[in-house]
Amino acid sequence: MSDYKYSIEAKSVNKVFYKKSLAVDALINFSIKIKKGTIHGLLGPNGAGKSTFINILGGLVKKNSGKVNICGINIDENIKLSKFKIGIVPQELNIDPFFSPAELLELQAGLYGVPKKKRKTEEILENLKLTDQRNAYARTLSGGMRRRLLIGKALVHDPEIIILDEPTAGVDIEIRSSIWRYIKRISKEGKTICLTTHYLEEAENLCDNISIINFGKKIIEGSKNDLLKIISTKSVAFVLVDAIKIPDDLREFDPVLTNNVLELKYDKNKTNIKNIIDKLNKNKIEFKEINTNEGDLEDVFKKVVKSNDTTI
Repeated sequence: MSDYKYSIEAKSVNKVFYKKSLAVDALINFSIKIKKGTIHGLLGPNGAGKSTFINILGGLVKKNSGKVNICGINIDENIKLSKFKIGIVPQELNIDPFFSPAELLELQAGLYGVPKKKRKTEEILENLKLTDQRNAYARTLSGGMRRRLLIGKALVHDPEIIILDEPTAGVDIEIRSSIWRYIKRISKEGKTICLTTHYLEEAENLCDNISIINFGKKIIEGSKNDLLKIISTKSVAFVLVDAIKIPDDLREFDPVLTNNVLELKYDKNKTNIKNIIDKLNKNKIEFKEINTNEGDLEDVFKKVVKSNDTTI
């Protein structure tokens, strides 16, 4: 199985839940390919189907139809082996409060059948900066420490794939940055990372490729850079030397003038900053500073989700 190209490959996966006899489509013909050794972001609003797909990968939810391979292994044909290939970091802090981090990691390793001489408890605690808390009750740990401990539990059997479901939810900026650094580190070591997140900054910072889903359907998928190219509207702000009256030939750029800062919006497919500067020069408008906004993943997310609320 070592020659597989995709760590996770799903094709036409469907899942229906029933709530009071009402059928709810959680996943509709959902397909995805996550390349080996990459960090892949799975983005979507609450209820989009992200957690349902993760639970299918972990064997907690059974799909109604479709095919899923983990590291080239069909989960219907060998669910036990496929489970050993993945480590899942859940969104919920499901940690026994009366066990210490060291005990929890040892217990988790035992559940996976990892021999004592092959366990990496101390290494994991050190990498996650939990060595000082190794013997403390889990209930005494901060939220960030508990979040890191969850990551540690997912690593005890040295899986090839790490699935992170909202890994930095509810932690402060410093802890979030620490977790980001660790995710990048284990990715460089060859692990495949599948990440769901509500923090678009997180996806932009970490992910190589991204899939956006909504209402159980995949809306769009591609590299981070390709997705950013979707946004054609950019903005540029000029810090002016003197007060001005906005000329008519700048009206097409939806000008906003605030405290001698002139902000203009333009379509990168129709014009460029040079043409805008030429218009400013033509109107004898002098500026001493220029700032551009290229757009970010949040702009992409808003655009594709809004335009695909009910259809793909």
